[in-house]
Amino acid sequence: MKNHTFDWGLFNSIPIIGILRGLTREKLDHILPAYYSAGFRNIEVTLNTPDATSIIQWLNEKYGEQMNVGAGTVCSPADLEKAVNAGAQFIVTPILNVDVIHSCVESKIPIFPGAYSPTEIYQAWEAGASMIKIFPASLGGVAYIKQIKGPLNNIKLLPTGGVSLENFSEFLQAGAEGFGIGGEIFDKKLIAADKWQELEEKMRHFFNKYQDFVSAS
Repeated sequence: MKNHTFDWGLFNSIPIIGILRGLTREKLDHILPAYYSAGFRNIEVTLNTPDATSIIQWLNEKYGEQMNVGAGTVCSPADLEKAVNAGAQFIVTPILNVDVIHSCVESKIPIFPGAYSPTEIYQAWEAGASMIKIFPASLGGVAYIKQIKGPLNNIKLLPTGGVSLENFSEFLQAGAEGFGIGGEIFDKKLIAADKWQELEEKMRHFFNKYQDFVSAS
């Protein structure tokens, strides 16, 4: 198995991490081509997805040169080991685990740890995090991101949970550098109904709205 490495150029071209949770390989065989065609380049498979490690390995082999394939819901060093062995190119956590961050830094694997309070955010950044996943972003919303960016303006923030087509521009204006997004991109109803063309159109609409806003900024 050839493990591809993380590409910051791909990430920065569209700093949105699409979050896949609980989806089968059969569904993903339709979702990933649509996701890539729409313009997205970063994909996260949560470890609480059935057969997550085999899915990550499969995606790395199939899309690892075209996209950054990562593992999410990594909560412990044991989780990290499973994710890395599966070929994850980056790591996302829902919580702050400094040991996980240090291991990723040592192995030169980008790490996006979940944090919320100013203390957690600062601890994660000092430990070497690539960006801080503000989770759940819906709790404090755009106002919270703006307030955090006041004293901690040098820390890169990746709001996750509650970011939508309607509010992403406000998060960017507040200082967010990227996003983690699940259901707003991977529409559960369209996926359940196997409406792949409609799903790709929805993804493309989100991508175009993002690109239009960034270009106009």
